Amino acid sequence: MRLLFRTLFFTVFILGFSLSGFAQDEIKSLKVMTYNIWNGFDWGKDTARNENLIQWVKEQNPDVLAVQELCGYDEEKLRKDAAKWGHPYVQILKEKDYPTALTSKKPIELIEKNVDNFWHGLLHVKTFGIDFFVVHLSPADSDTRLREAKQIKSRIQELQSDSYIILGDFNTQSPFDAYWLESKKELKAGMLARQNEEYSNLRLGEFDYAPMAEFLSIPAIDLSLGKADLEESFTFPTPALIGLYDQTHETILQSRVRIDYILASPTLAQTCSYVKIFNHGAAEKLSDHFPVMAEFQIDK
Repeated sequence: MRLLFRTLFFTVFILGFSLSGFAQDEIKSLKVMTYNIWNGFDWGKDTARNENLIQWVKEQNPDVLAVQELCGYDEEKLRKDAAKWGHPYVQILKEKDYPTALTSKKPIELIEKNVDNFWHGLLHVKTFGIDFFVVHLSPADSDTRLREAKQIKSRIQELQSDSYIILGDFNTQSPFDAYWLESKKELKAGMLARQNEEYSNLRLGEFDYAPMAEFLSIPAIDLSLGKADLEESFTFPTPALIGLYDQTHETILQSRVRIDYILASPTLAQTCSYVKIFNHGAAEKLSDHFPVMAEFQIDK
């Protein structure tokens, strides 16, 4: 009898340990980051900023990275940089003007590269079993951004998937930020002064929330909601611009907005455990945008 109890005890112990280990192997962290790196480090001339950003990304250790403004990059150059931050897999949208790209620790399946119907283009890839849409919407015109948003919305809805992420530089405001954004009179006045007959970043003289509303209605969830103080989640501009384009410390503070986002399907959003906007410290000098990172607890 004593031998029987001892056998049962060890059987239950080993089974419990095995199941625990299996569960830990199944649910793991997935870190996703988006970063507009600012004109490909001055089209490759600013090697110091390039190396500093690579080292900083390596320290954050994202599993997936969406990148915008890879000016002067081709696939080989991107592959070399990505290898330094630990990503052996890359997909770049194009090799001229203002490319976007996605790099990953796991293989990337290319779904679509579209440069014809977008200001900069749309990159749709799949990695870690998730559809990623890397965006860089028009920086100059609200109507163009709305048209781009509608096209992306249509593509995602046609997927009929519950596992997608839209991320990048949206160049648009969120209706969730209206409560603090509408008080920025100097910002609105500056945007009004820069508009012309062809392009305007305002809609009838007001901040334009329509493109983001299109994304939210896919449906897609703004992952910063409930996980970050939105008023302190500004992603542009950074102090790196001080002394350029008539920017001062005061104008940088006046112009702070949230235009870089990570949006996810409702199913994926439920697994998001953490969102961080790196808008202080070292990132202040690495680009004119601040990076955003979200962490998920998912089956890998």
